[in-house]
Amino acid sequence: MKTALLGVVLWLIAAPLVGGLLAGADRILSARLQGRVGPPLLQPFYDALKLWDKRGGVVNRFQNFYMVAFFAFVLASGAIFFAGGDLLLVIFALTLAGVMLALGAWSTHSPYSHVGAEREILQMMAYEPMLLLAAVGMYLAGRSFHVNALASSGIPLVLQLPGVFLGFLLILTIKLRKSPFDLSASHHAHQELVRGITTEYSGRSLALFEIAHWYENVLLLGFVWLFFAFNPALGVAAALAVYFLEVVVDNAYARLTWKVTVRAAWIAAAILGATNLAVVKLLLR
Repeated sequence: MKTALLGVVLWLIAAPLVGGLLAGADRILSARLQGRVGPPLLQPFYDALKLWDKRGGVVNRFQNFYMVAFFAFVLASGAIFFAGGDLLLVIFALTLAGVMLALGAWSTHSPYSHVGAEREILQMMAYEPMLLLAAVGMYLAGRSFHVNALASSGIPLVLQLPGVFLGFLLILTIKLRKSPFDLSASHHAHQELVRGITTEYSGRSLALFEIAHWYENVLLLGFVWLFFAFNPALGVAAALAVYFLEVVVDNAYARLTWKVTVRAAWIAAAILGATNLAVVKLLLR
């Protein structure tokens, strides 16, 4: 109980700090890859504080409610994960967070927001099958859906689930909102002049979105760490390496269409994920 409570407290306090630092390192690395110096490491924090101090406009009374709900479900999903809870509950909470974000965009009258919401749902259709297969694969290998049991089992999940891990890396690009799969909320000016799903948000609501994205990034890297949990230090190194690999991919590729995104994610789920699960199931007989 104490360990679970400590995990939740660390998640609530440390995750936005780590996520903001990762976002700052992302900007610096992206700038260097593009031949620029880039902003300081703490720039994401400055931007969030500036947004928090601004007076935000509201299109309707539901808009901010859905953003707060999105933020709350992201917090809940990470709290369950870092408390050592059920992976399926983590995935369901993340799914509800995505639904709330899409509903918030749909509640406005902006065509840009509506397009962003539709793309957000398409992204969810793309990554959900592989995300569920990753949880099922961990259950087959570790005989539990609970994070604390998987982390303490000493089982090298990445060696038993190499196909699932590769498929997870593909959908991780979608979840981190990186090219070539950043359909609904691209931060690249050369791809979107208007940012889609967050077009009608400003001030504190937009700050909540950015902070929630930091939380979500840390949670997703927690999934990567879980594949290497038999060696916690190796898991941290693998999570950081994966994140910076995603930054490189983000700067190396232009955005693909939603059809290619869904097709690629489903093919990865079918070939890498399902095949790997079938092999594990046969070996455990």
